[in-house]
Amino acid sequence: MSTTELGDAFGVEPSRVTSAITVTLMLRPVGALVFGVIADRHGRRIPLMVNLFLFTVIELASGFSRNLSTFIGLRAVYGILMGGEWGLGSSLAMEALPIESRGIFSGILQEGYAVGNLVAAMMYYAIVPNLGWRALYWISIIPAAVTIVLAYFLDETDAWRQARQAQRASSKPYYLIVLDMLKQHWLRCIYAIVLMAAMNFLSHGSQDLYPTFLKKQHGFSPKQATVGTVVGNLGAITGGMFFGYISEYLGRRRTIAICAICGACFIPLWVLPRKFGQLLAGAFFIQVFVQGAWGVIPVYLSEISPEGFRATFPGLSYQLGNLVSASASQIEATMGEENPLPEQRDGAQVPNYGRVQGILIGAIFCCVLVLIVIGREERGKNFTQGVKS
Repeated sequence: MSTTELGDAFGVEPSRVTSAITVTLMLRPVGALVFGVIADRHGRRIPLMVNLFLFTVIELASGFSRNLSTFIGLRAVYGILMGGEWGLGSSLAMEALPIESRGIFSGILQEGYAVGNLVAAMMYYAIVPNLGWRALYWISIIPAAVTIVLAYFLDETDAWRQARQAQRASSKPYYLIVLDMLKQHWLRCIYAIVLMAAMNFLSHGSQDLYPTFLKKQHGFSPKQATVGTVVGNLGAITGGMFFGYISEYLGRRRTIAICAICGACFIPLWVLPRKFGQLLAGAFFIQVFVQGAWGVIPVYLSEISPEGFRATFPGLSYQLGNLVSASASQIEATMGEENPLPEQRDGAQVPNYGRVQGILIGAIFCCVLVLIVIGREERGKNFTQGVKS
């Protein structure tokens, strides 16, 4: 949401700044692999605390960047750490929860992302006009620091203990255990990566550039762009928790399919209106269904994960999907700038971000629908026994 301010500070176009998002997303699989393997072998708690500590250091340093190259370099390291955090947190939460509560808490877990976006939007409105964009990065370390303290008091899960005991009982080296898993579940691994690529295109393509779309294409103020982000995230929180809960009754795949179909219907309201109120309505409903589908993802990936790889499999498939979708916002920004609207504003061309966003998200909703229909359903899987309850 601070793309415009960063571009002004570094003297570049917003499309150049979005390359930092691309680099961050591209390096997240490295963190998912490293921290995932450590977590599956040595537990979730300590790796999570180490990850979050390094996370705060890099976030703090990002606020001191003096040029775009330094900023991108720091965000690259940030991407590695960010990539490790999701698999650690998801595996710890899904293994610790009662089976019947996974759906609703999957939505709550995933929409921590939307809550974070919502808080960031409010902080953007309160801080950036008064203290500048740098202060936004410095203050953002507070939630991670609090989480480190909370993680200190957590215990390892029974599911991890049993899986680790089984691995230790095997006479095979760990790399052979990994190879055996890949031989047995290679198709499942590919499927998870492709599904996560589509899901990440869906989320990043519908969120990252939207504040810039409101400011640059429609000429709304930073305050109005912030309101748009807040409304979208309210929709995301609502959809993620509601559909996460509903997935306990409808099933994971059916719930995601419903979100894909309904979300596609709201694309015109999301990008075509010129009035601010109508655009807000579109932002709310598109995120209800985008993040409604995402609210099911943590529990879905955990339930289809091979035993003993519940930190590595969800985290790495998620972040490899992020790698494939890393250029979503940059594609939208570049194509929007290269295909401007016919009219000009203040003698300058106006980028047509809306048309590009609408076409991309429509195509991705279709891909998600096809992928989830052909997927597997393991709702209610018992992690301590490796069978459905």
